[in-house]
Amino acid sequence: MRTPNDQSKEILDGGGNIDSDALFRAYENQNSEEEAVVQATFTISRDLNRRLDSYLATRIPFLSRTSLKRLIEEKMVLVNGKTPKGSTKLKKHDVVKVILPPPPSSDIPAEDIPLKIIHEDADLIVINKDDDIIVHPARSNKSGTIINALAWHYQHVSSGELSSVGEEFARPGVVHRLDRHTTGVMVSAKTDTAHWRLGKQFEQRKTRKRYLAVVHGEVEPLTDCIDVPLGKHPTKRDGYAVRWDDTGKPSVTIYHVREIYDGFTLLELDLKTGRTHQIRLHLQHLGYPIVGDDIYGGKHLKVGNIVPRGVPFSLPRTDFVIKRQALHAAYLAFTHPISDKPVEFTAPVHGDMAHLISMLREHRFKKAPNLANTVVNLETAIN
Repeated sequence: MRTPNDQSKEILDGGGNIDSDALFRAYENQNSEEEAVVQATFTISRDLNRRLDSYLATRIPFLSRTSLKRLIEEKMVLVNGKTPKGSTKLKKHDVVKVILPPPPSSDIPAEDIPLKIIHEDADLIVINKDDDIIVHPARSNKSGTIINALAWHYQHVSSGELSSVGEEFARPGVVHRLDRHTTGVMVSAKTDTAHWRLGKQFEQRKTRKRYLAVVHGEVEPLTDCIDVPLGKHPTKRDGYAVRWDDTGKPSVTIYHVREIYDGFTLLELDLKTGRTHQIRLHLQHLGYPIVGDDIYGGKHLKVGNIVPRGVPFSLPRTDFVIKRQALHAAYLAFTHPISDKPVEFTAPVHGDMAHLISMLREHRFKKAPNLANTVVNLETAIN
């Protein structure tokens, strides 16, 4: 067996099997503001005369037979690009690709952390994530996360439970995630079936997501496609950057100008790929960094940076309006994993970013272009 991609190599043990600790590290090292997916690729080097499910049981020893069966049933396994059965016999040169469940988050304490709930039913919950909270526990941080808050919600407010997909080594319920300081709409699964099916939609990019961002500068043209490769920063250990060498991965963002202010712009963004810090890096590369994003060229704004001199205002000019990146996941649409009906959700912008936009509209507004292909209803998203 050989593994043709770097990601597979990172999660294998010395015998060619998926190592649970390495898988944990692979997920934990991902800081993507999009869904988290780890894929393993196996190329069969000789005729095995062996069933697929039996082969996977040896390569992914920490998953139960039941979990492996569900992995195949929910089309998270491909053989030569096609959906197989568990009984499929593997032959020499077959290529097996597997989307692996996330790594463990055992002993998750339920914590009474407020949640902004947009929608909830028996199979999933949709929330409007707050600023300064991470989505799931890590080895060094077992509390204070969205997952802890959801566990409390199910026990004391609602019903149901965190899905147990890959429960031996899973972050229960986590289908996708947002960066710590990025706010907005997120969906979490309450049942295993919902988790598998939602995860597949995210992995195949069948969901629709739109972000809102306030950036420095007056962006032109009014709409464009940013096709710039991204990868690890060449010198900063945990940093990311534009990479034009062979380490850069294809990264595509489409933006639409929604409102123009004197010195600032409100953008709607459509991600076609999900690289780490993709929106932030792409906008910095264009010369329009996100307001408040001091890692990628943005500045924390004070009242005096927005309200012209001589104009009276209720707050001191030295007060900060926003001290984090002005980036918000405003819209999410997908097919409901159980009813199979299309659903869509809009998450209102949070207080600091809403206040920023309100001040820009009042004191620096120029125009609001009427562009095709925009999705976010600003009257709903900004109130």
